[in-house]
Amino acid sequence: MKLHARDHEPARTAAAAPRTGPDDAGLAISTRGLVKSYRGPDGTTTDAVRGLDLDVRRGETFAFLGPNGAGKSTTIAMLCALARPTSGRATVAGADVLAEPERVRRRVGLLFQHSALDPDLTAEQNLRVHARLYGLRRAEVRRRTAEVLDLADLSDRRRSLVRTLSGGMRRRLEIARQLLHSPGVLFLDEPTTGLDPHARARVWEHLHTLRDRHGSTLFVTTHYLDEAEHCDRLAIIDRGRLVAQGTPRGVRAEIGDDRVVLRTGDDAEARRVLGPLVPPDRSVAVDTDGLWLRLPDGSAWIPRLCAALEVHGIAVHSASATPPTLDDVFFHHTGRSLAGPERTGGGR
Repeated sequence: MKLHARDHEPARTAAAAPRTGPDDAGLAISTRGLVKSYRGPDGTTTDAVRGLDLDVRRGETFAFLGPNGAGKSTTIAMLCALARPTSGRATVAGADVLAEPERVRRRVGLLFQHSALDPDLTAEQNLRVHARLYGLRRAEVRRRTAEVLDLADLSDRRRSLVRTLSGGMRRRLEIARQLLHSPGVLFLDEPTTGLDPHARARVWEHLHTLRDRHGSTLFVTTHYLDEAEHCDRLAIIDRGRLVAQGTPRGVRAEIGDDRVVLRTGDDAEARRVLGPLVPPDRSVAVDTDGLWLRLPDGSAWIPRLCAALEVHGIAVHSASATPPTLDDVFFHHTGRSLAGPERTGGGR
């Protein structure tokens, strides 16, 4: 995903929204009817974001999920006052993105998906350059540089060239750089892309420390469904519209039933046998995972299903029951998978 510091598309209908009022108390981000449209060379208009209503509380870790092209980066660009909304309103860190864009930019931090560090400067030099760009005074630059290096657990690497740091260290350094001016909201665009599992875990430990020690508001976009489990709440966006939002447990509860998967010696015949045994509103499907269906309390159903197959001489090689995933939620609302190609009937 790419974010652009400038957006030359003029706003067609957007007007300056009211300044932050009592309804925004306790909110780090609030949007109502936020729209971003682009006009193509042939004169046609495409809506990248369509009527976004979103509230993020102060001190919250919020995940923004969706496939490529869903509108995640466009939304962040508007919330950071780097792109002007076509219509609607948004306040971020107490400032209006239309009426007070400069205040918004000074109150937020933005971690891009791809590294913006200078590999030929030391970790400390990279931080000092960034701090000066934000207008911090020399004494404050020294103090804040030391503080964020300590927070990132990189004090002992302050004089190391960035090119000598591991991928995880560089990511922690980039997060530290965005904290120099003490932003009210920190936006992180795919913060762990390209990192190995250990480095990903270290980055999330670092983010949890930020939240717990400083009460930071974190707005995270990610393709990793498991990373949303680290967050207090999440929103799933598809084709510019929100399709689900709430706590990870809450949005999964919308699906309710467990996913039961059986691997048998003859999945096609097993499907025929089990069809009459399950409730009439449930279907049995077969895909690369094996034979599967959705049932309440799936673990309790497994012995019954296996016994029925045994009677018909069909061997069961494995059986499992798992609760709904966030990908299941996405499929439930869109008919498509966040994790890969389209699937039929609700299976991977």
